Amino acid sequence: MDQNQAKRAVAEAALKYVQPGELLGVGTGSTVNFFIDALAALKNDIPGAVSSSEASSARLRAIGIPVVDLNNAGTLSIYVDGADESNSHLQLIKGGGGALTREKIVAAASKKFICIADESKLVQQLGTFPLPVEVIPMARAYVARALVALGGQPVLREGFTTDNGNVILDVRNLTILDAFALEAEIGLLAGVVSVGLFARRPADVLLLGGPNGVRELTAA
Repeated sequence: MDQNQAKRAVAEAALKYVQPGELLGVGTGSTVNFFIDALAALKNDIPGAVSSSEASSARLRAIGIPVVDLNNAGTLSIYVDGADESNSHLQLIKGGGGALTREKIVAAASKKFICIADESKLVQQLGTFPLPVEVIPMARAYVARALVALGGQPVLREGFTTDNGNVILDVRNLTILDAFALEAEIGLLAGVVSVGLFARRPADVLLLGGPNGVRELTAA
């Protein structure tokens, strides 16, 4: 099973969590694209979806699923999204695609967070993947200095602007021993919009695709 086959397998496995007649949240990224494609078969049972990015919104509309503003949606039944890394506690690093802020908002507004990924994303300790931090542009240099003081090496994501009009600092070489505490510490820096640690609201279920099929994990 190659990587695309693994992504397609976990995307299809996530369909069992879809609640007919209820709004759901949909994330962003290559694995989520397979999930959106798979949703086409259920579109008559789905009244609408809240999306974390303009790209996913366009893909949902293309298969005939209405995109709903979260302010009009209330609490969502499930949120399905990928991850750049996950530990055994289902704490995640997200934001490689740049949609971390909206992803974090939709995850917080959902009863259950289903994370879909290939098995290479499961790690013992978070931090090998650079941690994305969305920052208001005028605060970029200040926040970068603060991240250096925390032991990281922030690098501006060149030529990239988020859907919210902000920039992203990708922080390398962070030792993330306490993801819950670090998420709060970075999040409180003036000018930080969102940090790509999902520890305070981790996934509830992690579906991992690999050579032996799909594994389902819940938080350790």
